[in-house]
This record gives sequence, C-alpha cells and structure tokens, in this order.
Amino acid sequence: MKNDNTFRVATFPGDGIGEEITEPTLRLLENAANRVGGFGFDWRPAVAGAKCYLDEGDALPEKALGEAREADAILLAAMGLPSVRYPDGREITPQVSLRFELGLYAGVRPVKPIPGVRAILADPRAHDIDYVIIRESIEGLFAPIAPGTRNGDAEARETMVITRPVCEKLFDFAFRLAEERGGQNKVTSVDKANVFQAFAFWREIFHERAALMPAIATDMAYVDAFAMTMVQKPWTIDVAVTENMFGDILSDLGAALMGGMGYAPSADIGDDHAVFQPCHGSAPDIAGQGLANPTAMILSSAMMLDWLGKRHGSSEAVKTGALIRSAVETAFAPGDLVTCELGGKAGTTAVFSAVEAALARTDV
Repeated sequence: MKNDNTFRVATFPGDGIGEEITEPTLRLLENAANRVGGFGFDWRPAVAGAKCYLDEGDALPEKALGEAREADAILLAAMGLPSVRYPDGREITPQVSLRFELGLYAGVRPVKPIPGVRAILADPRAHDIDYVIIRESIEGLFAPIAPGTRNGDAEARETMVITRPVCEKLFDFAFRLAEERGGQNKVTSVDKANVFQAFAFWREIFHERAALMPAIATDMAYVDAFAMTMVQKPWTIDVAVTENMFGDILSDLGAALMGGMGYAPSADIGDDHAVFQPCHGSAPDIAGQGLANPTAMILSSAMMLDWLGKRHGSSEAVKTGALIRSAVETAFAPGDLVTCELGGKAGTTAVFSAVEAALARTDV
C-alpha cells in the first residue's frame, strides 16, 4: 500500500457529456471509499479535449499530460467533438494520444451484461456472457510511427505496425488475465493471418508466448469469424487478444451486446500508467440534457480501484471496487431502470441516485 494511503488521480472531464458524468462519479467514489475506509483520493483535474483545442490550440497541453504522468491513475470521461477537427480532417483524439505518450499497450474491454438491463441476444445462455477483449492500443493501424500518407486525389495509404516487444507484453498480459479470471483459462488470438504478413508474424509471437503458459488453453480465430462468434455463441469466449483497429470495432460490438456504449467500461494499461474511461464518446447530441447514462463511467472507476488496489497492495481499494460493481448490479436488477439507449427515461441523475441508494444498502 502507498505510504500515505492516498491515491493521486488525474481526472479528465473532457467534452460533451464528460462534465456531467465526472463530478457525480467522483462523489460516488468518495462515498464508497469512506464506507470501506483505509484510503482516500487526491483528485487532480486536467483540461484537455476538443474545447481545449479551440481555446488553446492544443488538445493535450503539457500541463495536462504532466498531471497524467504524475498520477497513480487517470480517470477520463469523454474527449472530442465531431465538429472539431485538425486541418487534415481528422477528429481531435487526445485520449488516443495519451495511450501513445504513456505506453498503454493493453486496452481492456470487459463484456459482461448487467442483470436487469434488457437482454440484446435472445438465447438464455447470453445472460452468462463474461469475457474480455484485449485490444493492442499503441500500434497496428493506429501506430504513430507510421502515419498515413496521401497523394493528392490519386490515393491514400495507411501502414499497419506489429512489433515483437509490444506483442510479447500484450500476450503475456492476456495470459495473466486469463489465469487470474480462473474461468475457461483460455486466450483466443483474433487476427487475419490468412491474408496479412503482419498477422502471420503476430501469430508466431502468440504461439511463442503461449508455450510459456502451458496451463492456459489457446485458439485462433479470423476477425470476421470471431465477430460472428460474439453474436452466435459469446459464452464460449474467455479472453480474446487482437490488433488495435480490430479491437476498436469488436469492443463496440461487445458494448452493443451489453445494451449500448453507456454500459461498457474500459481501461488502457501499460507498465507504469493506466487510463480508465467509458467506451462511449462525448455524445454532443445529448449533452446538457441530463440524458447521459453514467454506468460505463461508474464501472470504469471500479476497474480503476481494482487496478490500484492490486498494484499498491490495498485490499481496501479492491474491496471498494467490488462494492461499486455490486451496487450497480443491485440498482439495475429490478429491471425498471431503463436508460435512453434502450428507449427508457432514466437519465444521469436517476442512475446515480439508484446506484448511491444501492451502495448505502450494500454490506461492506
């Protein structure tokens, strides 16, 4: 455990609905931590995002990046606005820049529906979906070391980068996670090795690292077939590891199977830093209307507590994360808390109120 029992957390509210879901989440974290005891928070607000770019000409100022580097963890709500773009037409994405700057190679995207949230798949086995997509987050088609090129109106090119050092760390992370979960003890490589040389190299490294973890079962799937598996028989998946772009697409499909982006938490983890954020974007179309579903932000903060607790030996932080997850499940279990993604009227305040009430009733 840290000597002062206080975790320094950089908070990035960002754009759109970010502000609306950040402050109540911090309040919920404080309440939960006070119930368990043994640790506290030192919140460090950081300004970045599309609005920051318009105001300062920089989407990720050095001051904000410095806060991220010095923090024990980073909690990010939402960044970017479709209407705010760089001169070359790309959208402002400082959350992606953070991954590059801090070496956050492992994008963790859990797929686990919440009891009481309307099921998306009809098969009753879908209620037991519980798997994790590990998205490589600093290379692949997003690699900053291989920027895309354009030749006027004739052509445009992108380059996929797969490197051994990052793959080795990524695959080891996936195998450790499968071991820690203790379920099927299986890791699936999701790739396109039948077409691309880069993915043939990916598989080669995957098999090498798998040989070091013989207790973990492995299999391979092409990305198109795996997408079908996610819909037809997702209960067969345990941990799946994939390239950056494939992971971007598949994690959104996973979010849909949970009920929508507002229910899907995530983390981007490296050797020394980690960012925790909901899978959704800034949703400017509903910003300021009180409609935003904060569940993904709440569950991302629970993931943060679990990571902090294990990293710093704080059983209290791990316990608090579990307490928050339990409160979310209790709040939604009756089935009458329906958010806008699923056609309901439960907005930001209603969800927070229900989770806070559930938290107060949950035994510590």
